[in-house]
Amino acid sequence: MTRSPDQMSPAFTTIDGAALATGRHRGAVLAIGNFDGVHRGHQALLRSACDVAAKLAAPAGVMVFEPHPRVFFRPDLPHFTITPRERQMQLFAQFGLDQAVILPFDRALAHLPARAFVEDILIGRLGVTHVVIGYDFSFGRDRAGTPDLMRALGAELGFGVTVVAPVGNGGAVFSSSAVRGLLAQGDVAGANLALGHRWRVSGRVVGGAKRGTGLGFPTANIAMPPATRLGHGIYAALVHVGGERLAAAAYFGTRPQFDNGAAILETFLLAFDGDLYGTEIGVAFVDFIRSDGAFEGVEALKAQMQRDCARAAEILARIAGSDPLAAMPLGGA
Repeated sequence: MTRSPDQMSPAFTTIDGAALATGRHRGAVLAIGNFDGVHRGHQALLRSACDVAAKLAAPAGVMVFEPHPRVFFRPDLPHFTITPRERQMQLFAQFGLDQAVILPFDRALAHLPARAFVEDILIGRLGVTHVVIGYDFSFGRDRAGTPDLMRALGAELGFGVTVVAPVGNGGAVFSSSAVRGLLAQGDVAGANLALGHRWRVSGRVVGGAKRGTGLGFPTANIAMPPATRLGHGIYAALVHVGGERLAAAAYFGTRPQFDNGAAILETFLLAFDGDLYGTEIGVAFVDFIRSDGAFEGVEALKAQMQRDCARAAEILARIAGSDPLAAMPLGGA
């Protein structure tokens, strides 16, 4: 059972996968993977882990890798992380898991044979009762470990194994790469449906050039990781701050009207009068409004910004009455 939005269970625990698990942290049912996005395909694994754990009266947990293996093997290539670690842990807790094992992905792990991964880590360090993996999961040196090998090792070493089949909609399988592709196109509504929750970024509000204030639209600005691949433009958004969820219009882009600088996220709260500088906020993207672009002058830009805000208000009012994510386990996250 999922928990209410932004609620972190006091029982939820993160575990250092490099250390020996003790006490109640041993004997868990673990879903294993990268889980970047915690999308609906990932949630099928989490649901299976929770169901098995309930039957076995064992803790339900997840194992993730830090850093993402792709970052370890190709540090020269920017990697767009859909869900930063803190957000990922929040989603795991809201889903109802008891623990998350964060396993350091280093040279030693990369060269560990598949059998040793199971014997030394899953059995030796963690004492797993059961593991849940996806149909395409691989493990061990040279990705030699397969779901079939995991089943065989489970039968030999005395732990259960569940392999979850592909999960999708309309013939398309839910995947992190597909979500990244949708976000790059600006299709946040499509990405949210694949995720089963709203794509959300967080950061501390920083000072800017105050151009928005001069135009009558003061914005809360947060820096985005350089690898972020979100389509440039205007979005309807919900801003999470201090336990509240506030309607907003968000801009992500390079400000072609002014300087074509580094991309930044600027968010205008539709009904808010206050100072957010230095405050940690979360921006949940709801729907795309328009692409980025320059205008003939400042007055034309201001008129368009007014239309953008009106459109954002319409979109947010519509989802307040009929939210397509409402029935999903993490839809309120």
